[in-house]
Amino acid sequence: MSTLPPPRAAVKLLSDALVSNDDFFVEQVHLTAIVFDTTDDVTVWATTFRDEDDHFFHLGLPFHALDTLLRVAGDRAEALAEEVADALATTEQWPCLLEYTTTAAPPVLLPGVALKLAVTFPADADETDDPQPHNIFYLEGIYARLTD
Repeated sequence: MSTLPPPRAAVKLLSDALVSNDDFFVEQVHLTAIVFDTTDDVTVWATTFRDEDDHFFHLGLPFHALDTLLRVAGDRAEALAEEVADALATTEQWPCLLEYTTTAAPPVLLPGVALKLAVTFPADADETDDPQPHNIFYLEGIYARLTD
């Protein structure tokens, strides 16, 4: 398999672009991988275009929210849902990683969608310090953009 051309510029961490620790929205999201195991938790690897740069982040979410994300993946929605179902049914080694980083399996665009993300911090951070947030965010909500 051939890989996609490099992004417009070096991909930065989304956590480095934060100006506060408040929940926030991202748009122009591309899923680059889905990681799941035998629990109800899923991790999605994604990129977003923000402040004139591409930013990479990890997104934690419950499995049922992954189903919603896949439904808003445009014309790839059905094929992605089938791929996840097949992986769940046939995977013998956990965790399971489904990558979308090649020309055969390109990143998955979530068109017309905004994701509300919550900032997370390292569990061992001293509360008196000012810890750097993780580049792992938790999904607070999925919102569709309404057009005129």
